[in-house]
Amino acid sequence: MSDHSKIEWTDATWNPVRGCSKVSPGCANCYAETIAERFRGVPGHPFEQGFDLRLVPEKLAEPLRWRTPRMIFVNSMSDLFHEQVPDDYIVNVARVMRVANWHTYQVLTKRAERMRDLLRGKLRFASAQSNIWWGVSVENRKHGLPRVTYLREAPGRVRFLSIEPLLEDLGPFSLEGINWVIVGGESGPGARPMAKAWVLAIRDLCNQAQVPFFFKQWGGVRKAETGRELDGKTYDEFPARPLRTIPSEAELSAIREEIEFA
Repeated sequence: MSDHSKIEWTDATWNPVRGCSKVSPGCANCYAETIAERFRGVPGHPFEQGFDLRLVPEKLAEPLRWRTPRMIFVNSMSDLFHEQVPDDYIVNVARVMRVANWHTYQVLTKRAERMRDLLRGKLRFASAQSNIWWGVSVENRKHGLPRVTYLREAPGRVRFLSIEPLLEDLGPFSLEGINWVIVGGESGPGARPMAKAWVLAIRDLCNQAQVPFFFKQWGGVRKAETGRELDGKTYDEFPARPLRTIPSEAELSAIREEIEFA
């Protein structure tokens, strides 16, 4: 959608898929659905179809046009591993991430089992790329923590958890094989509360496991007022990012030819 993002843990968003459907309690107040449905029926708008899922192949080559290295949140307005997205289309998205490797990509899903299976198979070529970070959403024990197990079972150089919205105390859980943790509360109308003790418990787990910890927000109806500080400190920790040379224009032309759909 944009090469500039207000999401605190990324620089840009890229949406070769739009729309999604709910799978767990974390989806109840989906910000993406709220944004998309405002424009349902508006002729020519990117969300003329509201939050109905659809592929956007004309967006596939977008990262190739961004010459400055960015952290890119892949499908901020969808889920790449949604059951209606064909395997071959997901492969095409991964091919772009592999060749446009001066960017770092943050791929986040609630369909963790499908991601694991594809990373073991058709996406094996992308699993070892240090510039592609694979993550799962975690909102509670029942739905979220099993995704951590699926993620751990998937090959990947960098695995991360987006624990947002955090809806309950997760209790003790293992961060083995996890390289980054984001925590945040829900924001906007109807936002469900998040207790400080839940956040501190996860921060302490990260400290013990030496996993970078990023605290995104307290959330609430007025998230700007509640802010991002936790015990007087802002946590902005990230995994190390690979440094890659940006291709010349001639090299970019060759890359576009390589990924035929560019």
